[in-house]
Amino acid sequence: MALGILLSTALFLYALILQFMTFLTLLLQAAASGSGIMQLVFPVAIGLVLYFFMIRPQQRKTADAKSFRESLVKGTRVVTIGGLHGLLVEVGPETVLLEVERGQRLRFDRSAVARVAGAADSSSTPIATT
Repeated sequence: MALGILLSTALFLYALILQFMTFLTLLLQAAASGSGIMQLVFPVAIGLVLYFFMIRPQQRKTADAKSFRESLVKGTRVVTIGGLHGLLVEVGPETVLLEVERGQRLRFDRSAVARVAGAADSSSTPIATT
């Protein structure tokens, strides 16, 4: 499901960039051919589109995941990136101790915790990225 969303988003961005490039091409053709400033508009516009649609959202997602991992506290029910559900028993600077069943404890890196278990909306809790 996530792959389908990723592909549809990539196709949408590709179509959007193509339409924008077509618009800029028409704009540049309509402008005087000797105008040097108009030749710079196209690369700058492509750079802005790439930044606002690809780089900035990824930076925000990474920052959200980092703040989520830093906010982990003892007693929280979480799900790891492997799908293991459990209760946080110990939270260290680099690792967490997860109790998956009575007496069964496993140690994971903090980055392995994907989300809080039982969250009503999975988009409200960030997915941990490495």
